[in-house]
Amino acid sequence: TNALGRIRALIEDIRTVARDGRAVEDPDPVDLEAVVDTCWQNVETGEATLAVETDQVIRADKSRLQQVFENLVRNAVEHGSTSSRTNSDDTSEHGDDAVEITVGELGDGFYFEDDGVGIGPSEQEVVFEAGYSTDEKGTGFGLSIVEEIIEAHGWTITATDGIDGGVRFEIRDVEILDQ
Repeated sequence: TNALGRIRALIEDIRTVARDGRAVEDPDPVDLEAVVDTCWQNVETGEATLAVETDQVIRADKSRLQQVFENLVRNAVEHGSTSSRTNSDDTSEHGDDAVEITVGELGDGFYFEDDGVGIGPSEQEVVFEAGYSTDEKGTGFGLSIVEEIIEAHGWTITATDGIDGGVRFEIRDVEILDQ
C-alpha cells in the first residue's frame, strides 16, 4: 500500500501544478507574517522552530502563497534536519526534525531559510525540476510547485546556501506595499 499512497500523492501534486501554474491576475494585499503563521499550523513540524522577521505586506494570491510556504516548510522539516543520526527508526530522512526556519525581508522580496543539511551547489538549480527528489518516498514535485507559483506571480526564486548551513530560498521581484 506504500505504492498506492505514493501514487495518490503524485496525482495530487500533478493537479496542483496544473492548477497553480497559471498566471496570477488579480493579487490582493497579503500580510506575509500571517500567511507564514497559518502555514506553520497546517504542516507537521515536529521539533522544528520558526522565526518570522518581517512585517511586509505584499501583493499576492493568498491561497497560492500558502501552498508555497506549506511546501517549503514541509521540505525543510523532511530534508533539512541538522541531526547526524542515521538510525533506521529516524522520523525523517536525515534524522530528527529539529531544524530552525527563518522567514525574512529582502529589499525586493523575502527569503525562506533553514539551518539544516543544505543543498549542494550542483543541486541548487535542479531542485526545482519536476520529479527531482533525494527521498525515494518523495514525489519530487514540492519545489517544482513552489517555482510554478512563484513564476505565476511574476517573481523569481533561487536556492542558495543559508547563513548557518542549510538552504535559503530567495524570492524576488515582489510587489511590497507601503504600510
